[in-house]
Parts: sequence; C-alpha cells; structure tokens
Amino acid sequence: MNQVPIVDFSAFTRDDATEEERKRTAAEIIDAFKNVGFLYLSGHGVSDDLVNETFNWSSKLFALPYETKMLAPHPPDGAYHRGYSGVGKEKVVQIDPIKEKGAVTSRKVPDVKESYEIGNETDTKLLNIWLPEDALPGFRPFMTKFYVRMTLLARQLLLALGVGLSLPDQEFLLKAHTHERYQLRLLHYPPVPMKDLRQGEKERIAAHTDFGTLTFLFQDSVGGLEVASPTDPATFLPVTPIPGTIVINVGDMLQRWTNDTFRSTMHRVRAPPPAEGEGDTTMPRYSIPFFISPDDQTIVSCLPGCEGETGAKYEPVNSREWSDARLRATY
Repeated sequence: MNQVPIVDFSAFTRDDATEEERKRTAAEIIDAFKNVGFLYLSGHGVSDDLVNETFNWSSKLFALPYETKMLAPHPPDGAYHRGYSGVGKEKVVQIDPIKEKGAVTSRKVPDVKESYEIGNETDTKLLNIWLPEDALPGFRPFMTKFYVRMTLLARQLLLALGVGLSLPDQEFLLKAHTHERYQLRLLHYPPVPMKDLRQGEKERIAAHTDFGTLTFLFQDSVGGLEVASPTDPATFLPVTPIPGTIVINVGDMLQRWTNDTFRSTMHRVRAPPPAEGEGDTTMPRYSIPFFISPDDQTIVSCLPGCEGETGAKYEPVNSREWSDARLRATY
C-alpha cells in the first residue's frame, strides 16, 4: 500500500485562499514530512502541458548521438554539477548526515543512467554548460523557462514550511534561498538486461538520501521509485506515478535544520517492468528532479521551535561545504 500522502497545494498557488486554508495545507505538509519525508503535491500550478513538453525535450536530448551530447560535458569536479554525464559516470553514495565524514556506503557498481544538469542562468560562479544552439535548437530557452517556473514553486513551498513550522519569521527559509542556486536535472535510464540488475552488475540508483533542502520530482509513467517504509525501513514501497502531481521529499539539510523533526528518507530506483516484446530487457525511463539548496555560506542550525526536550542535536554546518562534499563523492 502506498503510504505517501497527497497534499493539495492550491491554497498557496491561488490569490483568494484564506489564511485558515493556508494553515491547514501547511499543517498537512508538516505532517507528511514528519512521518514519511515524502509527499505527492497536487494543485501546484505547473501545467501538464509544460511538464509534458519538458519530458519531450528531455527525450530529444538523450536521443542525440553521444558525440553531440558530449559537446556539453560535465566537468571532472563533481561539485560543478552542470552539463552532460554519460551512462555509468555517477555512483550515488550514502553520506553520514550527522558525522559528515565521507561515504557510509562506498559502491563499485555504477548507476545505469545518463543526465544533464542545469542551474540558474544568472549564476556567475557555476555557469551553465549548454549544447551549441544548432545541436538542439530551442532547448536552452525552454529549459531556462522551466527552471524559472520551478523556482516560483520552490518559493511558495518554502513559505508554506515557515507557516507550518510557526517560525517567528515565516519567510526565514525563503530568505535563506534567495539566490536560487538550484539544480534542474534531466535523467534517462536506458534499457538494460534484467539479469544485470539482478546480479548486481549494474544499478538504477541505489538506496540513498538527498542532501539538499528539498527535491521536486516529475516521473514518467514507467515508475521505479521506491521509498523506505516509515514503519519498517528495511522495506521499500513503490511511489507509483500519479498524473498531475509532483513527488517532493525532504533532504538531509532540512532534516538537520529541523533537528530531525522532518525525515530525510532513504529511497532508490529499481528496475521497471520488461519492455513489451523485449523479454528480459527493462523499459527506458525518464524523470526530472529539481533540487533546492540554501544560499552559499548559509549556516544551517536548529530552527526555532525544533529544539525539542534535548536541544539541538547537530553542530551548525556551512551549506556550501556540505553540498560540495556530497557532490564530489558521487563522481
């Protein structure tokens, strides 16, 4: 049974919502993040047409010849997360979110996926790495538009968290993300023999937590995302795609910020069903995550009201140093 709740976010995306409606919606989000760490967001205002067009562009991108995609190569430094990475380039590892001393799980098995990373066009520190315009005409302006649309939704959700947590300054989290140095990621999981996945020779994406503040995920109809059960962490439950919703999950940074009030839950991508007529080969899968993290030099420490009976559990951490360490560990 799917234990990930659905939250209607329309109270924060329409102008005529009452304060009471917004408080109820915010309370539902807080409850989901406390108990599961994941939710489906409906009523988010991102149109189906825009989402479908984004998937279409992603499909066109990954259908290009490898040599063309490598005209926008991901830099060797894993912390510079921009441009194209080929299949097997990345190995997702799990970092201890408390001790921050490297990988708890070091993996030799590469993830069977290819990706393209896009950031804020106004970011002068981490410049975007685009394909030449004639390689895929229209790709850059469209993805820039989609990125801007997602930053609006991120702002709305950060405000909702401030309301739900009853922070003295309800815009505190919003103000900690003003530079909008976020990451739009296009992902393609190509077909792979089922036996390779079963024998551990290849991975889709191994069990891990995300390390930023929040992740917004658009899935195609194939599925494959699984989340650790709130009642039995050794059991993983499918997060079945629901049309018109966005899957949102808490990252390690937000778990620290809330002093473990919120859960940064383990999740993974498993093999999708076999492709029709292909026997023992999986179907291709596409997904689009949008990661948000705090501004550079933000010191993440226990939020007011989250101290609990024992006080702050974690030492303050520099957000950029945390993020860079995690990114470098994946390459």
